[in-house]
Amino acid sequence: MLPKRPFGSTGIDVSILGLGTVKLGRNQGVKYPNSFTIPTDREAANLIALAQDLGINLIDTAPAYGNSEERLGTLLNGQREQWVICSKVGEEFQAGQSHFDFSPEHVRFSVERSLKRLNSEMIDIVLVHSDGNDEKIIREYGTLEALAQLKTEGKIRASGMSTKTVKGGLLAAEQSDAVMVTWNLQYNQEVPVIDYCQRHNKGVLIKKALASGHAAQITNKDPVQQSFKMIFGHPGVSSAIVGTINPKHLKDNISKALATLT
Repeated sequence: MLPKRPFGSTGIDVSILGLGTVKLGRNQGVKYPNSFTIPTDREAANLIALAQDLGINLIDTAPAYGNSEERLGTLLNGQREQWVICSKVGEEFQAGQSHFDFSPEHVRFSVERSLKRLNSEMIDIVLVHSDGNDEKIIREYGTLEALAQLKTEGKIRASGMSTKTVKGGLLAAEQSDAVMVTWNLQYNQEVPVIDYCQRHNKGVLIKKALASGHAAQITNKDPVQQSFKMIFGHPGVSSAIVGTINPKHLKDNISKALATLT
């Protein structure tokens, strides 16, 4: 079974691997090396059950992931309390294109829409889905403050930002509960953000841990296990999000994550 780690000072414990669900709702405009078919409800339910059986308790979704949130609202019916759900605000994906709105009004609209889609009274973690202008979003739009207000209202438990820059990651960590940053064998520039979060007891989620599926193409002996060894060797990391819809890949990822801990 996968161990859990504290998600900063939020009181939430998350499995060291989380299940990313963009592939449950969208196969347009994605950056994976191979095309894929969105799984059926039965296939998705079986994948979620397998993830749970193997110790995963964290599911990552977003309004920009097609109909991922709506599907999870049905798929997790009756088992909501067993899952930590992370969703996002700021990015919308329509007609094959992303557009962004970081205003406090849209933040509230987005969270309340996600609550309905997820069939839940509360979302555990909500992150700002940055377009890359991290500092501008934080300093000028009031986006993090809007999430903090929703937290005081009990609609979310923890808030933060999925960032794309070191300065933005540090600023987001200073002003919120958590960050999501990129770290993999080919990219380590955002490690100083993780170091900061470790020192200040902030939650850290890792995105693109396997380089959006491209890690398997690296010539290392076992790039997936090497990736996990690097990532989970850092005590500041709470969890890494893996977006597979292949049960075998999921089992292999969990096995290799566990192997790095022995």
